[in-house]
Amino acid sequence: MGVEGGMKCVKFLLFFFNFIFWLCGLALIVVGILVQMALHKTFMIRDPSASGAPIVLIGVGVVIFFIAFFGCCGAWKENYCMVTTFAILLSLIIIVEIAAAIAGYIFRNKLSAVVQDSLTDMINSYKNGTAEFKDTVDKLQEDLKCCGVNSSSDWRSFTSEGNSVPDSCCLNVTAKCGIGSMTNPAKVYQKGCHDAVEELLKKNIQWVIVAALVIAFLQIMGIVFACLLMRGIRSGYEVM
Repeated sequence: MGVEGGMKCVKFLLFFFNFIFWLCGLALIVVGILVQMALHKTFMIRDPSASGAPIVLIGVGVVIFFIAFFGCCGAWKENYCMVTTFAILLSLIIIVEIAAAIAGYIFRNKLSAVVQDSLTDMINSYKNGTAEFKDTVDKLQEDLKCCGVNSSSDWRSFTSEGNSVPDSCCLNVTAKCGIGSMTNPAKVYQKGCHDAVEELLKKNIQWVIVAALVIAFLQIMGIVFACLLMRGIRSGYEVM
């Protein structure tokens, strides 16, 4: 009876962990989409390598979402084949997540150069950009209280006179407040957006890493419970 009781506990723990996996899969999809939107819409990061980690997160989230089905059904019906499939697929997912973590770490090391290039492209495209593009750039500068890439002087090509910046660079945003005020610290932020964007992205990457570690721990526990249940099923114990 001791082993039977233990197997019952493992069975319901595995079922519970699969519900957690389902939530984790949903969370990964949401986080991946938010990171992708932040990189390419909010921060205008156009480097293709930046998309690697969020796309992997979305893909892994979708797969986990469906893998949880095998775990739940296998645990509830005590189906050796389904529990084994669940354990194998979950192991593969952990390997993919490790690859994504490595990709994220590599991207983190080249983040400064990517932000520099992306913000430079942003400024060069601003004058002839769409209204939506300009609104995004303006919101970025207003929210981060910055101007240009490294300084307000990066906007020298904004007008033919070379001494004006977008109104979003102003300390107090009003119509035409940036005209002729490029180097005026009383009116315009002199600090560029590079450092602020890089710091914000690094902070977001750290949260993603923490979330990934928590999910990986839950997945390892799920594999352990799956293996215990597989052993119990294979030994012919009744766990219902």
